[in-house]
Amino acid sequence: MSTVVKNPTKVITGPKTRWSYANVWDPKSINGGAPKYSVSLIIPKSDTQTVEKIKAAIQAAYEEGQSKLKGNGKSVPALDLIKTPLRDGDRERPDDPTYAGCYFINANSATAPGIVDADRQPILERSEVYSGVYGRASINLYAFNSNGNKGIACGLNNLQKISDGEPLGGKSRAEDDFASDDDDEFLD
Repeated sequence: MSTVVKNPTKVITGPKTRWSYANVWDPKSINGGAPKYSVSLIIPKSDTQTVEKIKAAIQAAYEEGQSKLKGNGKSVPALDLIKTPLRDGDRERPDDPTYAGCYFINANSATAPGIVDADRQPILERSEVYSGVYGRASINLYAFNSNGNKGIACGLNNLQKISDGEPLGGKSRAEDDFASDDDDEFLD
C-alpha cells in the first residue's frame, strides 16, 4: 500500500475561482522575458478554505526556500518584507468590480497546463476556456531570488473548468453573439 505524501506548497483552489488574463493555450512573453503560460486567479474572500490553504503554502514555501531567499546575505528576510503572490483586489484594483471582495494570485508556467472539464475530461476546444470562466486551479508556491528580487511566486500546474462566466475584457463569445435566429435585420 502506497502512502500519499502531501506537498505543503501545492494548493487546489475552490470551484468559485474565476480565471482572468487566461493565457493557457499559447505562452506569452511579458516584458521581454521567456514566454510563459499564465492565468490570474480571482478568489472570493468568502472562500476562506482556499485563502487559508494559499497562506499556508506561502509559509511552507518560505520555510523550504530559506537558503534561496538568504542568497549571499547574512540572514533570511522576514516573510512580510518580501514579495508574496496573494494580493487584495479591493486594495490593488479598487476601480474594477471584478476584483471586489476578492483576492487574486497570478500563476504561470513554462509548460502548458493540463486543462479538463468538470468531469475531468480534457478540453480541446480553445473557445471553452476564456477570461471569465470559473474553475479550480492546481498551483504550487515557491521561493525565488533573482536579480535582487526576493519573494514567493506561484507556479501553474493544471486547470479544471467548472462553469462558464461572463467574459472579462469586454469580448463576447461567438456562441453568444449568434445565439438568436433573429435575421430581421438581414431581411429588411
